[in-house]
Amino acid sequence: MTQVLAPVLGAADAVAAAAGFAARFAAGAADRDAARTLPHAELDELSGSGLLAITVPARHGGAGLPVEVVAEVIRLLSTGDPNIGQIPHSHFAYVNHLRLQGTDAQQRHLFGEVLAGRRFGNAQSEAGTKHVRDIRTTLTAAGPGRWRLNGRKFYATGALLAHRVPVLAHLGPDGPLHVAWVDRHAGGLEVIDDWNGLGQRTTASGSVVLHDVEVPDELITPYAATFDGPQTYGAFAQVLHAAIDAGIARAAITEAARFVRERSRPYPDAQVERAADDPLVVQAFGEIELTVRAAEALLAEAARAIDRADADLTAATAATASLAVAAARAATAKAAVEAGSRLFEVAGTRSAAAGLGLDRHWRNARTHTLHDPAAWKIQHLGRWAVDGTPPPNHGQV
Repeated sequence: MTQVLAPVLGAADAVAAAAGFAARFAAGAADRDAARTLPHAELDELSGSGLLAITVPARHGGAGLPVEVVAEVIRLLSTGDPNIGQIPHSHFAYVNHLRLQGTDAQQRHLFGEVLAGRRFGNAQSEAGTKHVRDIRTTLTAAGPGRWRLNGRKFYATGALLAHRVPVLAHLGPDGPLHVAWVDRHAGGLEVIDDWNGLGQRTTASGSVVLHDVEVPDELITPYAATFDGPQTYGAFAQVLHAAIDAGIARAAITEAARFVRERSRPYPDAQVERAADDPLVVQAFGEIELTVRAAEALLAEAARAIDRADADLTAATAATASLAVAAARAATAKAAVEAGSRLFEVAGTRSAAAGLGLDRHWRNARTHTLHDPAAWKIQHLGRWAVDGTPPPNHGQV
């Protein structure tokens, strides 16, 4: 089958495209949230634009754009609709995994799919296990060069709307973790739309059931080996989460400001004509803006720290990047929850009307910031500050 390649975007074009999509996606975000309408058409637009291919390495025909640009793209998309910002998160994370662990043949094959506009989902986390890194899904030998994949996944963001689903599984009952690259419509793979979170309602982060899914050797890549030495794989995934939270925070303050300018009434004691001129309202906006700007700055610096580490990867540069990302994750989580909550304080009683959908900013923030405990990011920063202890070498920091 002939594949039509999506455009290869440079940094400026990628950022401009993300900003344009954000403006358009924002117009329908509240309605999609209220009706839980999944963004099928919007994701197809992203795929066709080339935005989801911006990290494919140049030697495989992509732009190989730096993390700083990718984080800004995700932040911008999330200002429009953080559900649409979150869905490609795993896509970018697994493109990065392929860059680090794929063979040349695997990269040619799978990067080619990305350049043709195909999307990767994820089937990584599992419910009911001891902790987030406890995985039970298993690849069992089924003959020379063939495996059978069995297990059940949850929080499989993007899988329902993907073309291929990377599945994290043990190679053999007690073997190391690997990634199986499964076609979305492969026999034995079922994606269940059972996500019912109070926020991020249209990410389709439901379940994936795997029953004797056939996987050949050539579609299996090592995962555990990623952490055998210095790596920025975890920092890259985490900085994109920070970008989603930063986008939620910026969207909340932007929409609150519009509401105050256009719809809020001034409190009589302020003795002003517009609510936007009430000094208490202005003060509150200033405090929120300060928090959001600080988070955005830490996000940008964290992304640059990953780029610097990738250019000269050592234990020290990887630790520096992870600490920068930890700071960004903690700051953006705080900013998103605070902005999503305080928008009602500045916008007044009318803003609490259910039909406006302003509550979605807080719900989105409260839901997405639970992905990783921000307190552990602060613990890692504190241990570094006290005695120079580097952060752990895993995928959550």
